[in-house]
Amino acid sequence: MRIVVVGAGGVGGYFGARLAQGGADVTLVARGAHLDAIRARGLRVRSAVEGEYTVAVTAVDTVAGLPAADAVLLCVKSFDTEAAVEHVRPVVGRQTPVLSLQNGVDNEERIDAVLGAGHALGGVAYVFATIEAPGVIAHTFGGRIVLGEMDGRPTARAERLREAFSGAGIPAALSEDIRRALWEKYLMIAAQAGMTAITRCPIGVIRETPQTWRMYRLIVEELAALGRASGVALPTDAVAMTLASAEKLAPHLFSSLHHDLVQGKRLELEALHGHAVRLGDRLGVPTPTVFAVYAALTPFREGKH
Repeated sequence: MRIVVVGAGGVGGYFGARLAQGGADVTLVARGAHLDAIRARGLRVRSAVEGEYTVAVTAVDTVAGLPAADAVLLCVKSFDTEAAVEHVRPVVGRQTPVLSLQNGVDNEERIDAVLGAGHALGGVAYVFATIEAPGVIAHTFGGRIVLGEMDGRPTARAERLREAFSGAGIPAALSEDIRRALWEKYLMIAAQAGMTAITRCPIGVIRETPQTWRMYRLIVEELAALGRASGVALPTDAVAMTLASAEKLAPHLFSSLHHDLVQGKRLELEALHGHAVRLGDRLGVPTPTVFAVYAALTPFREGKH
């Protein structure tokens, strides 16, 4: 299967390496020193779960001249969605699915707005991986994927992609309600990202501090209400399930939003908290705690050093 992975950061690099190991024809779209290192020495994965290995994989900075892909994995930051989709357009055929493995719940709509309706597949990646150094991915835990058509239909293209993941040893499942799966992750990631970023503390400290743990819960509650108002069939115990998952996180964990904040990088604030605030305003659903996070981080949205 010919797979183009756009964005060779933690998520794209990890899954791209695993797919290549499993025999897929993988092309990574990367840039800068990371691209140079992959070309020179291959992509090295340092995994706390699987050990350390290096994969020889094709890496490019442009897809111009490449044949049409059987599938595209979109793994860029959410603020780069439109630009990345435009960049990859030359390898997107009429039946090529574009699987979003990004943060947020509206990337699929934005993909189809560029390419035309029906190209986007929804995807949820349960993994924590980052770029440790150029050409090196550090994988801490996880590695499971849930994917599906946005309208819930079972399709051959979704099944082929699931089989490609499974054939590479990546646990993958099809969902008949991928929007629900996206929102279930959204509850968790928006709370985790927001609280670790505004407090600059790991989840262990947040859990041990009654005020911050209450604020974490309020974020989850507001987003659950917002999801239901949007027509998403979240389970009745969605809040309790999210908090139970948060209680199991290793106490030292932060979030990618926190890491971007302290490193002075641009933040995925609009896809996470900004989207919820705007959607709440449209639907008349109060989101005061989410707004507090959004307001506190807005001065750093474009990156500060």
